[in-house]
Amino acid sequence: MEERAKIRGFKDLIVWQRSLALAVEIYRLTKEFPREEIYGIASQLRRAAVSIPSNLAEGHARNTKAQFANFIDIALGSAAELETQLTISLQIGYIKQTDYDKLTNELIEITRMLYGLLNRVQPNRHAR
Repeated sequence: MEERAKIRGFKDLIVWQRSLALAVEIYRLTKEFPREEIYGIASQLRRAAVSIPSNLAEGHARNTKAQFANFIDIALGSAAELETQLTISLQIGYIKQTDYDKLTNELIEITRMLYGLLNRVQPNRHAR
């Protein structure tokens, strides 16, 4: 994995780069949602998507691996929230199947990367 290379800052993490790009894509997608959803599902999608790279950045800035691991856990929770919200958005007709497939496939990869990073930060943690 590319994350094994010298990491100077959180921006060097491929998982941070990909989750940031996913958050930007979620913002683009939710611009098309009905206006009445600006404080509903659109807001929830945006918050969950932004939470993933934000928690990676904050956790990376912490002083211990245990703290970083905690923030990776939070990012994993946000990824699960995002997947749920994308599924709801698909089922109520706010997103197309092709968008859902593309976004959830990327989210699955990001989730795998988060688990891999978590296992590297704290190798003694139980794998999920």
